[in-house]
Amino acid sequence: MEDELSTLFKALGHPIRRRILDILKQSPKTTGELNDYFSEVTRYAIMKHLTILEEGNLVVVRREGKYRRNFLNAVPLQEMHNRWVGKYMQTTANSLLNLQSLVEKKGGDFAMTATEQEQSRVFRIEQEVLIDAPREQVFKALTERAGDWWEFRLAPKGVQSQFTFDPVPGGQFIEKWSGNDGAVWGNVYYVNAPEEIRLHGHLGMQGAVNSSYTYRLLEKEGATLLQLSHTASGIIEENWEQEHSEGWKYLLGTLLKNYVEQKNL
Repeated sequence: MEDELSTLFKALGHPIRRRILDILKQSPKTTGELNDYFSEVTRYAIMKHLTILEEGNLVVVRREGKYRRNFLNAVPLQEMHNRWVGKYMQTTANSLLNLQSLVEKKGGDFAMTATEQEQSRVFRIEQEVLIDAPREQVFKALTERAGDWWEFRLAPKGVQSQFTFDPVPGGQFIEKWSGNDGAVWGNVYYVNAPEEIRLHGHLGMQGAVNSSYTYRLLEKEGATLLQLSHTASGIIEENWEQEHSEGWKYLLGTLLKNYVEQKNL
């Protein structure tokens, strides 16, 4: 853990690298697009800065044809906050996303105005988190044990709910409460356990939205590198990408990681 933090602090130690993170917070960029922001340095220098950020796990690279697209991975920043800030301060409220708030607006009913109907957008979130456990345990926690750590609920306030996750093709990640009431968080359409599982699901978004998310689990020196890919398109509110990015960071980088590393599954 200390070695990871040292690498993270090194990655944050240069103003150009911090500026790169600010740029990527707005949207992912290719290496060439990032280079256009820095007329004062060479493309080679930007590539070296990106390598250091990648080593610090602050940047996730996905290859698209001949291009490298760079995504901000904010999970290590959450881990640093937990290690160096969170335990020294009195927590009065969780400042990260609460997906439940998305369905509490207007009683969970989103009326689409003409302006909203024009808000057709696409977003893509890429995150990684290193979990100190075998991937079989992580896969089990992601699926069969999801209800133990998945904090967000779509059930009405004050109503208890339970989660089930059937990790087979055609299975569902579902939340149920009283009687036949409930919500589907995801429908499974691909499984290659314990390496990968893919789902379709709105994840708190309402209306005409297509959304899918994938978990990939890579073995890494006795630990598991969990990769998340989440894409969504359709009538998407302006703040949903940031809210879901923060939500995933909290769910996977804090709740899941702590749950797996502190339990003997």
